[in-house]
Amino acid sequence: MPESTIETPTHEVTLTDVAAAKVKSLLEQEGRDDLRLRIAVQPGGCSGLIYQLYFDDRLLDGDAVRDFDGVEVVVDRMSVPYLNGASIDFADSIERQGFTIDNPNAQNTCACGESFH
Repeated sequence: MPESTIETPTHEVTLTDVAAAKVKSLLEQEGRDDLRLRIAVQPGGCSGLIYQLYFDDRLLDGDAVRDFDGVEVVVDRMSVPYLNGASIDFADSIERQGFTIDNPNAQNTCACGESFH
């Protein structure tokens, strides 16, 4: 009988080259190579859903994973549909420094850009 392999689900979130380089830099500063970048949506914020973007050393059941030049981006099963086609970038300008999320599924966003529906 052939061996069955369990395939890890994937997602349609992309990480720009600039964002991947920033994540790598942050992980090197921390001296950690066991962390992944996790993006999720949770109820809350002024528009109904808020983004969560953080480093995580866990892989949970049903997590979808994609690798971007050595940086693993993880999305939990419930967040995948809300983030389909979203792009994570890193801005470093006078106006803003930090990770940004461009999400085509967001019908309306609040002024702060931290929540959507």
